[in-house]
Amino acid sequence: VEISKEELDQEDPYLHDGCRGGGPCSQQCRDTGSSYVCSCFVGYQLQPDGITCEDINECITGTHNCGIGQTCVNTLGSFRCQRDTSCGTGYELTDDSRCKDIDECETGTHNCPPDFICQNTPGSFRCRPKLQCMSGFIQDALGNCIDINECLSTNMPCPAGQICINTDGSFTCQRISPSCGRGYHLNEDGTRCVDVDECSSSNQPCGEGHICINAPGNYRCECKAGYTFDVISRTCIDINECRRYPGRLCAHKCENTPGSYYCTCTMGFKLSADGRSCEDLNECESNPCSQECANVYGSYQCYCRRGFQLSDIDGISCEDIDECALPTGGHICSFRCVNIPGSFQCTCPSTGYRLAPNARNCQDIDECVAESHNCSFNETCFNIQGGFRCLSLECPENYRKAGDTVRLEKTDTVRCIKSCRPNDVSCLLDPVHTISHTVISLPTFREFTRPEEIIFLRAITPTYPANQADIIFDITEGNLRDSFDIIKRYMDGMTVGVVRQVRPIIGPFHAILKLEMNYVMGGVVSHRNIVNVHIFVSEYWF
Repeated sequence: VEISKEELDQEDPYLHDGCRGGGPCSQQCRDTGSSYVCSCFVGYQLQPDGITCEDINECITGTHNCGIGQTCVNTLGSFRCQRDTSCGTGYELTDDSRCKDIDECETGTHNCPPDFICQNTPGSFRCRPKLQCMSGFIQDALGNCIDINECLSTNMPCPAGQICINTDGSFTCQRISPSCGRGYHLNEDGTRCVDVDECSSSNQPCGEGHICINAPGNYRCECKAGYTFDVISRTCIDINECRRYPGRLCAHKCENTPGSYYCTCTMGFKLSADGRSCEDLNECESNPCSQECANVYGSYQCYCRRGFQLSDIDGISCEDIDECALPTGGHICSFRCVNIPGSFQCTCPSTGYRLAPNARNCQDIDECVAESHNCSFNETCFNIQGGFRCLSLECPENYRKAGDTVRLEKTDTVRCIKSCRPNDVSCLLDPVHTISHTVISLPTFREFTRPEEIIFLRAITPTYPANQADIIFDITEGNLRDSFDIIKRYMDGMTVGVVRQVRPIIGPFHAILKLEMNYVMGGVVSHRNIVNVHIFVSEYWF
């Protein structure tokens, strides 16, 4: 039957309404005849697309009406005002801006009658009657005992298949026993018969490869997906999809399962989201290497940071390189090399030395210059390798220190010059003109192959006729184990006494060599200079 357009419009007046079914607008739609206009609920504003609506944040736009002491909290389509400091009824604000419950029972601000006991609760209080009701009853606000209808409680006091009957102060349960036919059983309440779902039982009534379909009072069996019906055995047997469609289902490997199959990938790849393709597995995301990892297609490569080397055993772990044990390790540090993970550190003896700016060599600390010594006012500080010595070097009688008589702040030599009193003939006839004290610091020569020249005494020939004075050098005291000797040498027109170390000395060691430089004329010593050399042999030398 043909129906005219006018009859169709009368039958469905909203047929041509552009807002039919809500239209394209997200909230409100108004049909204008030739088009439609979208609008939003209060608290929302229309977006530039003219269709969707977005919430107006009144707290940001300042269109809220929250007063002083209130914080504006934006909500969908509106807002709410939240107090900043008020705690509400039953609480008081403490000095540390915390809300503390008011105990109305303790402060006496409750309104409980004389027959009731006040019990404080958070933010309020309760009035409990002094008279208590028996079990099965509840007390009302006036203290009256009212029976509790246990049958109306939500936890169902009676077991399934029984109904609850309320009694005064208690209840009783009465059993309901209707009979059900085959394929049905009583529900949990025991009030009616419901269908037995044979398919949900664990013994699988249809057997392997079948689908059990439940029906009212009965069930039927069909083959599952992935199985086919065998007309000979009249059973459902599995379809081996991997054998039926070789190379068409999976990119790498296909594994058949009962009723289905799954794809797997070779090592270094993982299954894609489609369950068939394989993509490279970034093993580095699981941090298989102990330090650095570089992903490659189908595998990965471990490498180590500076100061470490890759283990030859597993190719994963990084082993520390002991720079101190390398063939060049003994020359890395001037004193001692300490291996640390990934690097090394040079150390110096615990006292008297500090590490140089290059972090490898050791520098002697001059305690005398740094004024870190503990020498007294009457002592002179002498710096030696790895330490210092405080020596009190005073001139003997009839001698005075060269230069000022005040204490020397820092020097390597103290020189005393003969200074006789008037008419002191014995002092004037004494051939010793000068007595000097000097301090030298020597290293421990561990590989001693030849004599080491350590002291040079330059003689100044006195004003005597030429070729008549002979200069004799001698070590008179302190030459322990004959470790030193002295020889005469002519250098640049001057006579020089050279003190040599001829035997190795293991430090720390301290000796005082007394050296004499005699000017002999006619077999008689006419002039003598004495030099006391304080020799300190250090254990370490850098």
